[in-house]
Amino acid sequence: MKKYSKLIIVAFIAMIFIGTFVFLYIKSQPVPVVYNEFTPKTADISKTTLITGKIEPRNEVNVKPQISGIITDIYKEAGEYVQAGEIIAKVKVIPDMGQLSSAESRVRLANINLEQAQVDYSREKALYDKHLVTAEQYDKVCQTLNQAKEELKAANDALEVVRDGVSKSNAKASSTLIRSTISGIILDIPVKVGNTVILSNTFNDGTTIATLANMNDLIFRGNIDETEVGLLTIGVPMKITIGALKDVSLNASLEYISPKAVEVNGANQFEIKAAIDVKGTKSLRSGYSANAEIVLESVNNVLTVPESAIEFEGDSTFVYIVKGTGDNKSYDRQPVTIGISDGVNIEIKKGITVKDVVRGPQIVAEKE
Repeated sequence: MKKYSKLIIVAFIAMIFIGTFVFLYIKSQPVPVVYNEFTPKTADISKTTLITGKIEPRNEVNVKPQISGIITDIYKEAGEYVQAGEIIAKVKVIPDMGQLSSAESRVRLANINLEQAQVDYSREKALYDKHLVTAEQYDKVCQTLNQAKEELKAANDALEVVRDGVSKSNAKASSTLIRSTISGIILDIPVKVGNTVILSNTFNDGTTIATLANMNDLIFRGNIDETEVGLLTIGVPMKITIGALKDVSLNASLEYISPKAVEVNGANQFEIKAAIDVKGTKSLRSGYSANAEIVLESVNNVLTVPESAIEFEGDSTFVYIVKGTGDNKSYDRQPVTIGISDGVNIEIKKGITVKDVVRGPQIVAEKE
């Protein structure tokens, strides 16, 4: 019994050894090389590029106060449409003490001048009534009195403007009321009630009360690489897609190419702008991220093959033409002249015809 057990063990070990040898032998055999094969075909090819950018109004207007003060009321909200001249907010004036003192001094001086002019007028009128002075002298005194009255009125108006921001004579054009300068959508109101605001001057840009824009006049702004900018021309059509809006595709027309490059992540790029056709679109917002597809070059009805079938060697390009069938199949290297590529297919200008069969990339068969 022990004898048979030993024989079984020896036989089992021998089978494992032989099986391993056969497996390694099979694995060591060369794998047959198989290639894809393509027939050239006639098609249209377009070379396109995709530019990332954003949607923004052509012009954004910042509304600033005409006086310094404190915001007491805000009558509009971001997103509302306003007409030019509509009131957006109201400002309470904080008078400049130097200007206030000067305005008060002017009023006092105007009162003194008016009182003196009235005295002169009364004296001159009494003499004129007795025919002791000429009409010319009397007219001069009347003119002086009228000028003194006007000066007092102007001084009071100036004092009210400095102190209150508005005078009785120009109440409708009050500088305390912040009005929209254009008709459009309010994009932002960066101030709140109680905020201090200042007017624009030589040393300060002033506080922005609101930002407005015409949302029917939008542009796409983005950057294109220096290797592609030379293929662009003003007026070329573009397709705009917005990531935040599914199934929305907008037409645009290129209207600006920057004459100067800017460096972005180490690469030279040129800014471009395109006018967007917004007809029928009501959901666009300023600042949307967008992609613009531009056709740089295109050809129609040209001979094409997959770009993977092209072999590049320096400045030359080649394809391999299939000759024969079965075990007699061979591949002849053929120089070709290529044109533009869309990243998948490439134009063949010279070297092959539609009757040829072109070898493609190698397919490596898996060993069993």
